[in-house]
Amino acid sequence: MPRARMIIPASLLAATLALATLPEMARADETTNIDVVLNQAKVMHISRPADIVIIGNPAIADATIQDNQTLIITGHSFGTTNLIVLDSSGQPIASGMLTVKPGDDQVVTVYRRASRQTFSCTPDCSPVVAVGDTADAFNGVAAQIQQQNSISSGAAQPK
Repeated sequence: MPRARMIIPASLLAATLALATLPEMARADETTNIDVVLNQAKVMHISRPADIVIIGNPAIADATIQDNQTLIITGHSFGTTNLIVLDSSGQPIASGMLTVKPGDDQVVTVYRRASRQTFSCTPDCSPVVAVGDTADAFNGVAAQIQQQNSISSGAAQPK
């Protein structure tokens, strides 16, 4: 009985060979979605040593490399951005979406006609800095936070 021959189109063979020769790390890219609480940090472990961390919008969150396989992600404002982690040869280790959300506390937004102010109610309501609040509310709260931080850092300085 004669054997059947399998004919493989040249384009399919070329595509298969191209995929087989891709660097293994490029195909082993970790995809992840990370939720971070506003004004809090979260630890992210990665499979290989990181060299470069890219945050699409650093106003939403930032990342620091704690050690070569541990990142610290800190949420700065509500929103979603992307995260890309590359190794020393520029190959992706991890990528995904990073979302900063409110924590367990209750966030209340008060609208007065065209003005807006945000409060964190845990259990008492206090104004917080939130992107989108009116300039007066935002700047007033930000100034108070800066004053409090300067008083605290002044008290911590050795005399």
